[in-house]
Order: sequence, then C-alpha cells, then structure tokens
Amino acid sequence: MLIALCGGLAGIIALSTKEKGNVIPGVAIATALMPPLCTAGFGATGNLLYFLGAFYLYFINSVFISLATFIGVRVMHFQRKEFVDKEREKLVKKYIIFITLATMCPAVYLTYGIVKSTIYEASANNFINEELNFNNTQVIDRKISFEKKEIRVVLIGNEVSETEIATARDNLKLFNLAGTKLVVLQGMNNDAMDIGSIKAQVMEDFYKNSEKRLLEQQEKIKSLENELNVYAAYNTVDKKIIPELKVLYPAAEAIAMAKTVELQVDSIQTDTLTIVLMKFSKKPVGKEQEKISEWLKARVGAKKLKLIVE
Repeated sequence: MLIALCGGLAGIIALSTKEKGNVIPGVAIATALMPPLCTAGFGATGNLLYFLGAFYLYFINSVFISLATFIGVRVMHFQRKEFVDKEREKLVKKYIIFITLATMCPAVYLTYGIVKSTIYEASANNFINEELNFNNTQVIDRKISFEKKEIRVVLIGNEVSETEIATARDNLKLFNLAGTKLVVLQGMNNDAMDIGSIKAQVMEDFYKNSEKRLLEQQEKIKSLENELNVYAAYNTVDKKIIPELKVLYPAAEAIAMAKTVELQVDSIQTDTLTIVLMKFSKKPVGKEQEKISEWLKARVGAKKLKLIVE
C-alpha cells in the first residue's frame, strides 16, 4: 500500500509540473504494478493461490495509486469535476470510500497475521536457542507452527531429563509463548522419533556444507586462473611488442616484463605494479625514457608501470 501511495503521489506531482514527462510516473507506477502482475502471470501456469494473491496485490496497488492521485488533486487545488446531479456526486464518493475500505481491510488483516506469525517464529527460535541448549545435545530439527501454537524439536546426543524439559516448558511464557505446546523428540530407541526427519536434516546439512565448500573451491580456482591469465597475457604481450619495439626504438636490445605488488611501508597499502627492464645499445635519457614508459603503459594496459633502463 505504501509503495502504491508513493507511486501515485510521485505520478501526480510529476504531471503537475511545467515540463510534463512520463519517466517519473512511469517508474513509480511500474514499481508498484509490474511485480504483482508478473507474479500473477507466473501463477497463471496452474498455481491458483499464487495467481489470486498476486492479482489481489495488483488490485490493491491500483486502488491506492488512484487514491493517491485523488488526494494529490485535492491538496494541490486542481479544478474539480463538477457533477450536475449532486446525488450522483454523493454516490461516487460513497463508491470511492467503499472500494478503498473493501481493499484495505483484508490487506490490513493479512498484514497483521503475517506480522504476528513472524514475531511468533522469532520468539520460538529464541526460545529454542536459549532454553534447549544442553551440553552434549544438539537440536537437529525444529518445526514451528503458528496456527497450531506448537514447537516440535528433535534432539540428538545425551538424553535430556524430563525435569529439564518441564523447566523449559515453564519458561515458554518468558518468551511470550504462553499456550504453546512443546514437543521434544529424543532417544534413538524412541518410537516417536521421526527417523525420516533426522535423515532429511542430516542430508540437508551435508549438501549445504558440500555446496558451500564447492563454491569456495570454485572461487579459489577462478582467482588462481585469473592470476595465471595475467602472467600468460604478459608473456603474449612480450612477444607481440618486440616487432613494434624494433621499429620504434632500434637501440633496444632486450626487454623483461613482470607484474608485482608494491607495498607502501608507512601506510601498509598495496598496489599492482608492472616492472619493465629494458636494455639499450644507446641508453635513452630524459623525455625519451618518459615517452617509452608511456608507450609501454598504453601497450600492455598497465595503470602503474616502472621502467628500468640499462
């Protein structure tokens, strides 16, 4: 609703300026309307719940963009539409109020439910982390149900006594979870143990850790490949510029090039530095060396280059 109101206000303000443009209202309205419309299109593939939810959001945003425009017109004292029939004018106003309230009330109710559910789940997670934190025992699975007011956890490791579990149940009210049912499953010989849930959780943790390690290794390999490509590129550049070097600087006899890291001792800052060592039969001096340095810098694409002449 806030996005739609801001989009509608931005649109009416932009259209009320001297230089009327479509960019500001277009971006503002598209921000509010396109995401739910695209989601509704995705839901239209067969997921009716997605479609109805997204289309309802699209309808909400459309109504509140219109409402923001209506308010903006009134605030900026634009010329109002005059109704010849005053009864019809009253009827139109009633329609506007009714549509706005009919759109807003379900949205407020749904938002209130989402906020309550989010707060409940956050409190339940805090309760599990603080009250079910036992030595040599680990929570391997947790299911929090706001609708059922139930917290179900699976413990593995040393068995927790009923006294400790009862103490944890008594502390539910300290986390604003009064009336919540705490179900603790533990012990490998317990018939109530959800073995499938344990296996699923273990496999999920395994795949998550494996995926994380794989991504780290891929990043490391990519970094090393980039470094190798830099050195390979320098070897290629060396061979390519030698013919050019013979033409531009016939006195040049040999060239060596390397990329290194320059470390500032006082500030411990690092910077990439390309070092070029050149040997001439007749040593260039002054501006001639500067000219060679600038040519090399442009030729090899180095931001910082140090030329050493022998």
